Amino acid sequence: MRILLWYRNDLRLHDHEPLHRALETATHVLPLYCIDPRQFGQTQFGFAKTGPFRAQFLQESWADLRAKLRSHSSDLILRQGQPEDIIPALVKQHQIDRVYFYEEVTAEEIAVDQAVEAKLAQLGVKTEVFWGATLYHPDDLPFALGKLPDVFTRFRKQVEKVWAVYPPFPTPTQLPPLPEGVESGELPSLGGLGIEPPKADPRGVLGFKGGETAGLARLQHYLWDSDCLSRYKETRNGMLGADYSSKFSAWLALGCLSPRQVYAAVQQYEQERVKNDSTYWLVFELLWRDYFRFVCARYCDRIFYPSGIRGLKVDWQQDWDRFEAWRQGRTGFPLVDANMRELAATGVMSNRGRQNVASFLTKNLGIDWRMGAEWFESLLVDYDVCSNYGNWNYTAGVGNDARNFRYFNIPKQSKDYDPNGDYVKHWLPELGNLPAKKVHQPWTLQSVEQKRFGLTLGVDYPNPVVDLDKSVKANERRYNAALAQLP
Repeated sequence: MRILLWYRNDLRLHDHEPLHRALETATHVLPLYCIDPRQFGQTQFGFAKTGPFRAQFLQESWADLRAKLRSHSSDLILRQGQPEDIIPALVKQHQIDRVYFYEEVTAEEIAVDQAVEAKLAQLGVKTEVFWGATLYHPDDLPFALGKLPDVFTRFRKQVEKVWAVYPPFPTPTQLPPLPEGVESGELPSLGGLGIEPPKADPRGVLGFKGGETAGLARLQHYLWDSDCLSRYKETRNGMLGADYSSKFSAWLALGCLSPRQVYAAVQQYEQERVKNDSTYWLVFELLWRDYFRFVCARYCDRIFYPSGIRGLKVDWQQDWDRFEAWRQGRTGFPLVDANMRELAATGVMSNRGRQNVASFLTKNLGIDWRMGAEWFESLLVDYDVCSNYGNWNYTAGVGNDARNFRYFNIPKQSKDYDPNGDYVKHWLPELGNLPAKKVHQPWTLQSVEQKRFGLTLGVDYPNPVVDLDKSVKANERRYNAALAQLP
């Protein structure tokens, strides 16, 4: 029995059901990753689908998986091209009996799955598809996916009653070697993928390195070495520093870390160290990941529509001048600008920052939320299609748990989560001389104060692109007009 193991967003050996099942029955297992050129194309609004930060993280993850497989006597087969062409060709060339892979739930990935399966069916080769990106398996939910609650809290309360999280599958100690004649292929450089390597910014809070090895090391550091998990709930809304949050999301997004492996580690931590609100809250965040994946499985491509899963036809604007100000961190609102500049320089942004900049784009600028979602897709190291588009639906008010027109009060958020302006000054050095009471509202500076602090508004730092109160009211009218049209 020869089984082809098709890797995608599951770049690990631990807790890998397709690998585990293949080893139970196969004489030879052929691990494959297809470097699909469509992954490096453009989004609808013209951004790179995979920007330099995630491309580097992805390449490092390929290299790490290859090294791990080689240390287990196997190898990672790398091929550049479309899976629906590469996989059938390998199946014919090497007399493969089965193809195993993890299931995806969004439109582009499903289309590729179907194309691969259709061609394999013509060859008489069966596929075995597994579910593995969530804590919970859909079969163990206390409701059918078609009955998924539209409010996260209801979802959480129902699944917590059953709490059927399976233990991780064991990491194999040995793998069969590749059959003779199978070429593993070259690991491409970023330049070979048409991507210029990113420049490391010394202001970045953490050097994200791709791969299972680095992901497990981060898990070890955050739980056991630094004991940060014990205070996670109190620090999770931070924006400056490496350990205010777990930072697991980048490794979870590419499957370098399994969510069940994280859950098992948290359980062990609770037994050996402490069980408190913080340990629960990390699992709570993993449940959000589950929820958005189940949302995508239920609503399919509606999550990508401008009207979102609610079908709410808001009169979104596509004002490119204002969008560029947002994208470049030149809106005149320091909290927004600092977060957008951090994203551009590192591919990283805190959860608190994402909520604020997304709210500002949709509720103050009234700009089509898909433009923001695609910019995040391009830049974020931890981009996950379900979490990204689910969260943008949510923030824009066209997704789950929409409570009419909710928005973030940017000045209040600034004072609450960056009271001394440390984060803002870290990413906006032009505001470095301003006192804490002025740094979040530089537009209030009088000319004499500007001179004293060495800052000329409109030159060194932009004036606000909108009036916060007026813009919120205008966009609320647009939103309510769309709400009135719902059946």
